[in-house]
Amino acid sequence: MKKIKNKYIALLSLPALLMIIYSCHKFLEKPVVGSLSPAVLANKAGVDGLLIGAYSMLDGYAQTSTSWETSTTNWIYGGVAADDAYKGSNTTDQPVAVPIENHTVNSANEYLSEKWAFCYNAIQRANDVIREVPLVTDGSLSADYAAEVIAEARFLRGVFHLEAAKLWQNVPYVNETITYGAGNYNVPNPGPIWDSIENDFTAAMAVLPKGKQTQVGRANYYAAEAFLAKAYMFDHKYAQALPLLTDLITNGVTSSGNKYALGPFEDNFDAAHRNNNESVFCVQMTVNDGSGGYNSDPGDVLNYAAGTYTGCCGFYQPSYSLGNAYKVDANGLPMLGTTTTTVTVFNSDNKTTSSVSATLPNYDLVNLKNDHGLTGTDAFTPPTDALDPRIDWTLGRRGIPYLDWGLCGGEQWSRGDIVPYNPIKNVFWAYNMATTTETGLGWAGNQANGINYNLIRFADVILWRAECEVEGGDLQSAENDVNMVRNRMAAHPEYWVHTYVDNTDPSKGFTNTPAANYKIGLYGAAGSNPASGFVANGQAYARSAVYMERQLELAMEGHRFFDLQRYDGRFGGPMPAGYMASVLNNYILADTRVSNPVLNGHTFTANLNEIYPIPIIEIDKEGGKLVQNKGY
Repeated sequence: MKKIKNKYIALLSLPALLMIIYSCHKFLEKPVVGSLSPAVLANKAGVDGLLIGAYSMLDGYAQTSTSWETSTTNWIYGGVAADDAYKGSNTTDQPVAVPIENHTVNSANEYLSEKWAFCYNAIQRANDVIREVPLVTDGSLSADYAAEVIAEARFLRGVFHLEAAKLWQNVPYVNETITYGAGNYNVPNPGPIWDSIENDFTAAMAVLPKGKQTQVGRANYYAAEAFLAKAYMFDHKYAQALPLLTDLITNGVTSSGNKYALGPFEDNFDAAHRNNNESVFCVQMTVNDGSGGYNSDPGDVLNYAAGTYTGCCGFYQPSYSLGNAYKVDANGLPMLGTTTTTVTVFNSDNKTTSSVSATLPNYDLVNLKNDHGLTGTDAFTPPTDALDPRIDWTLGRRGIPYLDWGLCGGEQWSRGDIVPYNPIKNVFWAYNMATTTETGLGWAGNQANGINYNLIRFADVILWRAECEVEGGDLQSAENDVNMVRNRMAAHPEYWVHTYVDNTDPSKGFTNTPAANYKIGLYGAAGSNPASGFVANGQAYARSAVYMERQLELAMEGHRFFDLQRYDGRFGGPMPAGYMASVLNNYILADTRVSNPVLNGHTFTANLNEIYPIPIIEIDKEGGKLVQNKGY
């Protein structure tokens, strides 16, 4: 999408297009004064400009919003609000994020109001394209191209509605027939809108090309099919999702025309390997393109270790629990199952402790050895526990190579002295810093990066199919799919993190020696432990293995909160109602064994915190049409 991005910048140099289209805070009210009228844009160039404007919203940034509040990566809503990570930094920096982490959020929260407004701003940009196409009568727009433009706009409209539905569940569906003024911009939210979202993706599939797109960032048939499958997963229509996912695995190609495939794990988070064969649909992030970093990944601009190359900002710190999840058993398999035990946790005063009963995942009974409480000059030897090799591509640990920055500094890099782990999936490599980063948002040195964000990557698709197979009772096929994802690392130790040739000079490269005691096995007869087979152990075991695989594979990518939400019986998931609350409350107990001033003494409330409150500012604006989510 670099071409799209560059074209977008050129178009937005026109004063009128700088004004498209809406005030985010009254997203359905009226056009901005001074914006171009539909008649002026009624030609191919105008339609293309509107479509580019709609695509541009995928990076989660608009000039009227704060990028980290509206980020498409959902680091705060999908990661920090779950068991992936903490807000990090300290309790006084970005205090509005604190209640999202500790589940005390209310409808006046600024993060949520910005995110809502952004989603509907983006939806209206897609609707603008659909409204404009019929107005083109000068012959510049062929019938075929007009149909494709509308299909791409419907695809984007589906993506942005899905984004809103994940957070709030009960949201308005706004199509191109919703116009401004005359009091008819108030749209109700009577319940979930999965059917409408699914219709948009179905319509897009009917038109979009099955092969290579004209520009790499544009959606093709398979991108729309993947999003339809994703909508079905949230709608718990496993039987409908299954054939789509099988088609994607068998026939799917990227917008570059390449067959979907699993390659090196780190390629998904490296700007030098963007748009690789795992990219089902990804947000195109670019730097050094004249935009001042605004076309980069501005949503993650706070989320760097406060160590080498960036001085800011120590947000999005991986949790103790996430680090523990990568422990494996003697066969290299995850430590499934739970144990009820008594744990000592810190109270809300951050000083005193209490003993409480908790049912913890077996991997979480004891924290992986780490450098919490140590200074940078204190000696530290990394743990020798057997670990899934994905751990060190997912979080930075003291004494382990941190890309090519040097050995990770651990807690001295994590502002706030809460956790010793550091984010890494959104971090650039030092060797290509000059070409893949720039100063972003006018102040964040080197923190605007060109690392694409995969809204859906191929591992997503494979593991969704495994979920469908579990729910359909085909446990052997589910095992095969989980093993397909695990085999990426099991069969390719060259994909693991390795030690430096010279710890004092990472530019000299890496050895062939693994940086830690990595071990990863396969389930069942394909692995070293036939007794771990899904069929032999039953559906509940298979389901927990699939859920665990998503947790390990997709950690720190903004999905965890929404996965737990999907699984919960409150919304029709296969687990009992209250499952999400159980997981996250036991996580809080496990992680407040080390004092955390944000989490200490807090709980996740079942039948409430699984979705977010609708911003009160939007309820007030919409004249009584919007109904608040239950309990808020």
